[in-house]
Amino acid sequence: MKLTDNEIRDITQYLEAGKPLPEKYRFLLFEDKREVELVWNGKTNEVCNVVLPFQIIEQVDEPRAERDQKRADMQMSFLDVDDRGRQLKGWTNKLIWGDNKLILSSLKNGPLRQEIKQQGGLKLIYIDPPFDVGADFSMQIEIGDEQFTKQPGVLEELAYRDTWGKGTDSFIAMIYERLVLMRDLLADDGSIYVHCDWRVNSYIRMVLDEVFGKENHINEICWCYSIGGKGNTRFARKHDTIFFYSKSGNYFFDGKNKNVSVPRKPNSHMRLKVDEDGREYQEKTDKKSGKIYRYYVDEGKIPEDYWIDIEQLNREDAERIDYPTQKPEKLLQRIVGASTNESDLIADFFCGSGTTLAVAEKLGRKWIGSDLGKFAIHTTRKRMIGVQRQMKAEGKDYRAFEILNLGKYERQHYIGVNPNLRDEEKQRQLDEREKNFLNLILHAYHAEKVEGFKTFQGKKNNRVVAVGPVNLPVTRLFVEEIIAECRQKYLTKVDILGFEFEMGLFPNIQEEAKSKGIDMALKYIPRDVFDKRAIEKNQVVFHDVSYIEVKPHIKKKSVAVELTDFSVFYN
Repeated sequence: MKLTDNEIRDITQYLEAGKPLPEKYRFLLFEDKREVELVWNGKTNEVCNVVLPFQIIEQVDEPRAERDQKRADMQMSFLDVDDRGRQLKGWTNKLIWGDNKLILSSLKNGPLRQEIKQQGGLKLIYIDPPFDVGADFSMQIEIGDEQFTKQPGVLEELAYRDTWGKGTDSFIAMIYERLVLMRDLLADDGSIYVHCDWRVNSYIRMVLDEVFGKENHINEICWCYSIGGKGNTRFARKHDTIFFYSKSGNYFFDGKNKNVSVPRKPNSHMRLKVDEDGREYQEKTDKKSGKIYRYYVDEGKIPEDYWIDIEQLNREDAERIDYPTQKPEKLLQRIVGASTNESDLIADFFCGSGTTLAVAEKLGRKWIGSDLGKFAIHTTRKRMIGVQRQMKAEGKDYRAFEILNLGKYERQHYIGVNPNLRDEEKQRQLDEREKNFLNLILHAYHAEKVEGFKTFQGKKNNRVVAVGPVNLPVTRLFVEEIIAECRQKYLTKVDILGFEFEMGLFPNIQEEAKSKGIDMALKYIPRDVFDKRAIEKNQVVFHDVSYIEVKPHIKKKSVAVELTDFSVFYN
């Protein structure tokens, strides 16, 4: 559209004054797309393309039950095992701890992409992202008879700031980028199910339309339930929304298998008949063709798009593991059963308590799961070991799984180290970046830099400050060196800052330091230190490593919990 002289003059004046242009100029300056579009602050089509190497933390494979000779002589259905029953080859399921943006980008652009393709591609993604806008993302956990608040861990903090720091805008930006990466990972005949509720479902629908295309919107499913949600000043909210999209028109769907179908209720307006085998049925005649269709009462039918036969979990349900956002397995059985075949590969990148992965394993699917929270990974790991043991007891095949993370490479990414450099150049860059990183940490902690110490880099008020390594947990050896220098130089107050702390280090090491006259505080470095806005606004909080001793009323057993790390060990 051609601008008038007055419009050109107005635009020039706005730009020279450094003021934003009025909304009308958006449509005057840029071509009309002639389509509905969701717009948010900072919208961009650019997505993360970093490739970071995955590190295997642990491999989990419960020994399988002994098989009879007949079965031993047969070729295994999908894997080979050793004489102890452990998996030797074939796809290994993957549970990944970390930021799913980096995980998705590394899966899409890295060497694992080829392995995924060899499995036929990613056939199904189900996600249940955090959609409580403005929530603080703490959660209530039960230990014995007591209840405590689990605060977000060090990995979670920056991601949650990115997700909710600007309210709905930042949530949409977060989910948009991840949905683009998920779309690119999906097989051409794959499907995605996105679980949400009234708070963000309208935004999610428009983002999904933009990423996958309106023509690939298959269903808007209402999952209705009876528990929870009371209404005194409004109608009670008693359903969640699950959006079902395909990547193309060539998607798989089977609504009649036993994991999906629902009982067929007889039509009260149609006469009930009985065939020669004693089965009840009803008949319906097509008015145009005259063809007669027979419907057996005992046959299941494809469910409608409102699901009223699956309840939320309550405290009495055997599968409940007290994870705040846990979904019932029956819900995921319907989704997995409808959109995948046995041996297909599925994924859940907000896996939480691991319901999707547990269902996948039980239904003979391969899986990838990820979560940002260490508590979620611990919960899922324990649950999947339980599934393995259950399937072993039932004599069923199951796959090994491995726990992965991006480890030091994720931290190197945050501080800007190029992982593709040669070792010598990478080390030089890492040394320089770590120096800058150290200055950044001290600045965020409001500490002054100091020289002349072996283990201390700063001081704050009357306390010296030691900063742990970027790519390793703070270990007992590291702390013992700090204690030694404190005693050598008569220092009595010290703060130790670290991303992670060695399991079991706390609180014993503090008691040991106290016995030597040293007041020692251990504090987590939050991811906020990489957010300049957070530092400028003085919003960076270094959390103490929390410790609570719980004494249940049984056998004098006590439970120690590091709430920020959720490492549990028994005395």
